[in-house]
Amino acid sequence: MRYDHRVRVRATLLFAQVALAALAGCSSILGIDGFSVGDAGTGHGDARDAAPSGIVQRAYLKESNTAATDALGTAITVSADGNTLAVGADAEAGTGAVYIYTRSGTAWTQQAIVKAASGDAGDLFGHSVSISADGNTLAIGADGEASASNQINGTQTDNTSPASGAAYVFTRSGATWTQTTYFKASNRDGDDHFGFSVALAGDGLTLVVGAPQEDSSTSTINTGTGNANDNGMNNGAAYVFFNNGTAWTAQAYVKASNSGTTDLFGTSVALSSDGSTLAVGATGESSAVKNVGGLQTDNSAAGAGAVYTFTRAGTTWSQQAYLKASNTEAGDAFGSALALAGDGNTVVVGAPSEDSLTGPGDNNAQDSGAAYAFSRSGTTWTAVGMLKEAAPAANDNFGAAVAVATDGLALVVGAHGAGGKGAADVFTRATSGTSPMLTSHLTAANAGATDNFGASVALGGVGVGTTLDVAVGAPGEDSNATGINGDGANNAATDSGAAYVFQ
Repeated sequence: MRYDHRVRVRATLLFAQVALAALAGCSSILGIDGFSVGDAGTGHGDARDAAPSGIVQRAYLKESNTAATDALGTAITVSADGNTLAVGADAEAGTGAVYIYTRSGTAWTQQAIVKAASGDAGDLFGHSVSISADGNTLAIGADGEASASNQINGTQTDNTSPASGAAYVFTRSGATWTQTTYFKASNRDGDDHFGFSVALAGDGLTLVVGAPQEDSSTSTINTGTGNANDNGMNNGAAYVFFNNGTAWTAQAYVKASNSGTTDLFGTSVALSSDGSTLAVGATGESSAVKNVGGLQTDNSAAGAGAVYTFTRAGTTWSQQAYLKASNTEAGDAFGSALALAGDGNTVVVGAPSEDSLTGPGDNNAQDSGAAYAFSRSGTTWTAVGMLKEAAPAANDNFGAAVAVATDGLALVVGAHGAGGKGAADVFTRATSGTSPMLTSHLTAANAGATDNFGASVALGGVGVGTTLDVAVGAPGEDSNATGINGDGANNAATDSGAAYVFQ
């Protein structure tokens, strides 16, 4: 999940997303109606204050040009080896920027500041980010961008379509980053917020861009271009682009089978490593059904949320499954964050506005949040279970962000409201056949009120038994430090933001 400090596109949901990765081969996380909280292994009195078990803060990252309200940590993504980290600051200088950090040995340095070739105030460049496995291709969303172009690499300087949105791809040669492609929706309209979410396949050849306020009422998938009708309102859409090795082309315009008003389809997106399986979150979707399938036309649970999976055969995309929470209720914002397995066979979904405390349905901890897992065998999806914090509390927003290590043996879930400062929980498992257990509860060394630590999360490296890199964004952090491991003890630059690396 990515942090939206302007509270712009909410309706009945809590909007945001993360850079997502793989949770491979999860056969059992927990009982469908149970909680998996495990043991943080600390003997503490309050689980939210647990000392990390084996994972400690290694780096505190700030901009080289730190300024108030930049919101560094709005979005975060990391390469598979953990050595390249990209952090969005979507309010930097009013236009937005992405900061790229690289690691050599144990030392982190800022490698680049990436900006749009034609950036303007309010573009929100860096609101979403996603990087390829090798770290050399980076996708960036700017859902406030305003050009009226409706094609790839069209005119970027026309600002007659406010908040239509855009996406960008940058590539790295040596240590130099270059903007190579500029994406717009083929059915571009103002306020569509194309680029609110982005996901890049591990091979860097498939890109999906979410536009949760797109207004077409169609419920069909088009090859290539989008549908120009505006008969809905904030139904949402996702756009798939493919790189054949020489150029990017529009491959598909993806809509939900039950596309409806204010569904906000495209709030979150995730791709498998090869780009052949896609998951899309629709946090405003309103059916009251539970788990997999069910009646999609029931609109009795406003803002409960849903997730849809799609598969590609050749160049043709089709919807495979319709996923709901095991305890579906209005306003839970299921689908705010997504993580999809590298092989596409497991999807993990965040619902940061879920309300349970001791069990599904008690609703005694408003917006405590939850995460859910589903697995696929062949073409059949099954609800696996539900994750909660060790000590759920109101307004924690657990599930606001999710990410998974490349081998699927570690999972991190952000809870940017936990304790008023934010936290992230790490779950690990020994093998693909065992259930993840809560092993570390992470907080920032300089944690402060409203830092929103955990608003974005990413994982690099592999899981249990080897080095695991956990990256966490805190877009509300307030210090005026610059560079790496500076003085984070002051609050002289409100909402400048920060990122943290744990290992």
